[in-house]
Amino acid sequence: MGDWSGKTVVITGASSGIGEATAARFAKEGADVVVAARREERLQELKDRLSDLPGKVEYKATDVTNQQQVEDLIQFTVDTFGQVDVLFNNAGLMPLSFMKNKKVDEWEKMVDVNIKGVLYGVGAVLPHMLERNSGHIITTSSIAGHEVMPAGAVYCGTKFAARVIMEGLGKEIAKSDVRTTSISPGVVDTELTDTITDEEALDMLKKGIGLNEMTPLQSEDIAEAVFYACSQPKHVDVNEIIVRPNQQG
Repeated sequence: MGDWSGKTVVITGASSGIGEATAARFAKEGADVVVAARREERLQELKDRLSDLPGKVEYKATDVTNQQQVEDLIQFTVDTFGQVDVLFNNAGLMPLSFMKNKKVDEWEKMVDVNIKGVLYGVGAVLPHMLERNSGHIITTSSIAGHEVMPAGAVYCGTKFAARVIMEGLGKEIAKSDVRTTSISPGVVDTELTDTITDEEALDMLKKGIGLNEMTPLQSEDIAEAVFYACSQPKHVDVNEIIVRPNQQG
């Protein structure tokens, strides 16, 4: 616990799934954690649930598609805890659909959350970290950022973009002590597929990769990977991690 006592972690998309599990993982190690998402009631419940852990947990309702709200999130964290040691850009949407079905609103939402949300997070925290010459920015990409699938053209594009953004950022700040990581999960048991409204795409997903037969990863599995990347010695930068169920090819 000593290594994380006094350090602060900010997590977006923290009202469920990977974000929620990662908040618990860091708070267990003594880190102060600020959880952010749009669903404020879920954030309050998470704060209450983690109240017995060594690290202190605070929350701020945040829509990552709103740049000012993301700026306010980072400022809130600095005002509350003094610094940001880790930003985990975890908010994401996956409403898969076939392009012929023209789910334009869903395309735009994915671009806004999965790409712009990452950029806003980086833009908000990077000056602070560079000034301190310390920090770690992590972004959730996906196995879909490595492999394109039918009904995933837009989603895969956004997750590939997230990877490229992190890779480019890493090259820009390579001479600093600010580190970057892109984490690409395979199938995880989360609410992510709940956003799929294209029944044809959902049926394809279940049959095409054997979703109903596969034992998916748990959110805690990804939280462990995030914690691993952040817990390396200062001179070690884990740039990219792919984690998938062993039944997923």
